[in-house]
Amino acid sequence: MDTVEQLNGTYFYAGRSNLASSELLFMIFCEKVVEQYGLGVADFSAVAAIVSGRNNLSTRGKIGGNTTKGTSYASKASRAVFKKAKFPYGIELPTWLGGYTPWTARKIYVRNIGTFVGRTVPLLGVIILAADISQIVYYTIRDYNFIVSEADKIW
Repeated sequence: MDTVEQLNGTYFYAGRSNLASSELLFMIFCEKVVEQYGLGVADFSAVAAIVSGRNNLSTRGKIGGNTTKGTSYASKASRAVFKKAKFPYGIELPTWLGGYTPWTARKIYVRNIGTFVGRTVPLLGVIILAADISQIVYYTIRDYNFIVSEADKIW
């Protein structure tokens, strides 16, 4: 953060003067986005994980009306690595099918390690990006509320 002042109901922040409270909030938000994605290694990995989970590869015909068309790079790669290996003792673990939103996804249980890994990698990417967004919003509101007057505070 840079020098912060309040002058006649407007704010001075990061070398900019006469900022309304909404403009100040936007500037702090932009600053926090840059801080969060500065190094970008984990974030790039999260995006790569999400993209690797897209069902854009053609596959053999699947039987049953409740299947998802195509397969993903993550699924294909994990099945190549783990082949037909199964979890010991008949353990079944949950995976998600059908989309990245809770409204389009459905939970199923699998015994195959490759299937589990291929379907879980994109989900981990979504979780990482959701954590990033949560941190950006939290730190933006925290710093904004620290700077502004009582009338302009959020919550």
